[in-house]
Amino acid sequence: MKRLDLVALLASVGLLLAGGAAQADQTDPRLPALFQRLHDTANANIARVTEFMIWQIWGESGRPELDRLMAEGEAAMGDDDYPTALKKFNDVIAARPDFAEGWNRRATLHYLTGDYAASLADIDHVLELEPRHFGAISGLGVVNMALSHDAAARDAFERVLALYPLNVPARENLKLVKKRLDDSAI
Repeated sequence: MKRLDLVALLASVGLLLAGGAAQADQTDPRLPALFQRLHDTANANIARVTEFMIWQIWGESGRPELDRLMAEGEAAMGDDDYPTALKKFNDVIAARPDFAEGWNRRATLHYLTGDYAASLADIDHVLELEPRHFGAISGLGVVNMALSHDAAARDAFERVLALYPLNVPARENLKLVKKRLDDSAI
């Protein structure tokens, strides 16, 4: 890693450590600088670390009981216990409807259960609260691919790449959806 890349990486870590969890969520004041770095870096390692930092901030509600519910919901979702996961995420959203990541996790759950309409509705809530949420925008693309709405999927993946140019899954999904669009034009 070049010296300048290392300095940039350490600066990113410093940004994460500079704030407190009480301020963390989509309104955290550290996010603009992290998004700028995510957009500007040509270094994949710095991009991955920066992405991780953003996810860490997004995942902190500022309330330990809600963070616990989020972790329990994630664990239940990972165990394919979708009813429990849904209850946990519903509880988070009821307690803090302005917390974008609660909506995002529930959107993911709805996608996994095949409830694409509910997933899209939750993604809309996420993007109202955090328009830069590249995870939700990517989810929008994936749901639209599942629905064979390829033009909408393409637009979503292009939005992700405008925020996060080194996002490999978005780049691969964009190639796939462009091929599907080209094939359907024949």
